[in-house]
Amino acid sequence: MSFQESPRPSDEEEAFYMQCRAAYLAVFRSSLTNIASKQQLCRVLQQAGRNPSHATLNKYWTPRTSKLNFDDFCEILKCEKKTEETELMRAFKKMDVNSDGYITHSELEKALTTRGDKMTTEEVNTIFSLADINKDGKLDYSEFCRLLVSTAEQCQIAALERLEADAKLKRQNFGSQSYTVQVAATHPQPPETSDETLKKDSRSSSRPSSARSRRSSLSNSITMTSSSTKASKIPEPSGFQEWHHSKMKGCFFLEDDGSISSLQYQLHVPQTTNIYLTIQPFSLSLRPDKCSSWMTVDTALFIMSAGETKEDSTLVHFTESKDKETYVWKGELNAGTYYLLPFTSGCRLKKRSKKSLSNKPVDLVYRTDTGELDLTRDLRFALSDIFEVIDMDGNGLLSLEEYNFFELRTSGEKCDKDAWAVCKENFDMRKNQLTRQGFMELNLMEATEKDGDPADLWVTLEAMGYNRMLELVEACPFQIDVHCEGTQLSIQPLSMDSGPKLLNQALQKSITARTGAKALRGQDNVFIYTYRGEHRITSLIANKTNQRVTVHVNNEQSRNCSSSRGMSVFAVEVPARTKMVCQHVLPINEKQDWTYNCAYSCSPSL
Repeated sequence: MSFQESPRPSDEEEAFYMQCRAAYLAVFRSSLTNIASKQQLCRVLQQAGRNPSHATLNKYWTPRTSKLNFDDFCEILKCEKKTEETELMRAFKKMDVNSDGYITHSELEKALTTRGDKMTTEEVNTIFSLADINKDGKLDYSEFCRLLVSTAEQCQIAALERLEADAKLKRQNFGSQSYTVQVAATHPQPPETSDETLKKDSRSSSRPSSARSRRSSLSNSITMTSSSTKASKIPEPSGFQEWHHSKMKGCFFLEDDGSISSLQYQLHVPQTTNIYLTIQPFSLSLRPDKCSSWMTVDTALFIMSAGETKEDSTLVHFTESKDKETYVWKGELNAGTYYLLPFTSGCRLKKRSKKSLSNKPVDLVYRTDTGELDLTRDLRFALSDIFEVIDMDGNGLLSLEEYNFFELRTSGEKCDKDAWAVCKENFDMRKNQLTRQGFMELNLMEATEKDGDPADLWVTLEAMGYNRMLELVEACPFQIDVHCEGTQLSIQPLSMDSGPKLLNQALQKSITARTGAKALRGQDNVFIYTYRGEHRITSLIANKTNQRVTVHVNNEQSRNCSSSRGMSVFAVEVPARTKMVCQHVLPINEKQDWTYNCAYSCSPSL
């Protein structure tokens, strides 16, 4: 059997990530700290030897950006190469009308305030006052370019020296804790006080050395068979065709900070009954020439009983078995109200490279022969697919509630009943619900009001997961089907502030309830739980000490594995007396066997 191995970092990659980390730690105390503002992004890019313009900063810090993590920063540096001295010289020579090696203040002001990423007069004056070394009213741009590049290099060298000087920082590896909304450290859960048996593993482990190797405190190795050898574990029950059926659609969205969000749902069961519940990605078949790349994204559904308060909610079941793209649970539910919490690991729904931004975007609007604005064929296909996603009950119409979930996603605002009445007067509606045609008319009106400027349309499309080539790359539509015997149940979407916290709670409980804990050698109060499902492996770290710890994770010996972290070597910072999901792992190729081999070691955090 052949395996596809996780790639080991090259010396070049090693040096690159060391430079990234050095720049990051020149601004922040830890690589687990998030970039929280455009100004911080500018500072940390400058420490990495970049000289970002306003346009560059705005490209990565959009109005919807609330934070960026270390992994995002690394991706930005891969796209934003250092400015070379020859490139700067070429730009200045274009301004040098006399070709004498000097630029006057007026020439510089004209170039910087009228072209490209325009500067203010005050900013130009500041640059000139710093660059006019001889104070003769002229800028020796050759000397200026040399100083600028030299200063950038000095920033990088100083950052690396600071990193080398601190042995504790040097021991930390690379990575960030914020990769899915489900495990965000902003909602830490206290360690459980149940009578779980904590199994300590004092056996030493060994593995081949690498550039970042260290003696491991704990090593787990699990070999999984390919999914092609597994049959469906949960057949449809007898008399299934006579059961009542309810369905609801939704979508996972990849946020700017790398987290994943989705709506959650409330299920009301009027009487105790048997349930057959599934969740799966669904294909948008309106474009036969466009494949639905998200169909391989893993999904799951956690069922929590709804207590008197959300904090009282407890995990009941979750979908563990899989049949092709469908994840299934079958069992009995008592009468009552439940939360249905959609989940995806993030192994197959990840941020794409920013390089796609350099591609020429497709056209969204055009003018007809009569001079009127209209939506392009490509945009109409995309909007029709979006309609399919937000038509959650699948009745071919958008209710005010469904439309408002879309509005909150794309603009952060809701449409009230008065505005909905205005929509009814101007756009095609049926039964007080917006038709597909009406949805097109609404978007055309917005484009017309902007005289064809597509900026607002792009905000909507990108919020819904589309790139500039109108490919759905940062979202995964899914469908939930609930079949029940002998009674009609109801399911409706919810928008809960505590949604991420509830899902994190359910995810942690699903792991700790099904596996024992192993203590890290030398750390009697730091434990690793490793959940082995039929198609997913998830590890959780429980820190029962009174101080933060940094757990170093190495997956270099895994084969045919994809981690939700997107890196084979990283570190997780776990606050005192909390639990945190470390990573999810799926096979890269489901038709081949895969081996999960993970080594952990621990050190106190700064």
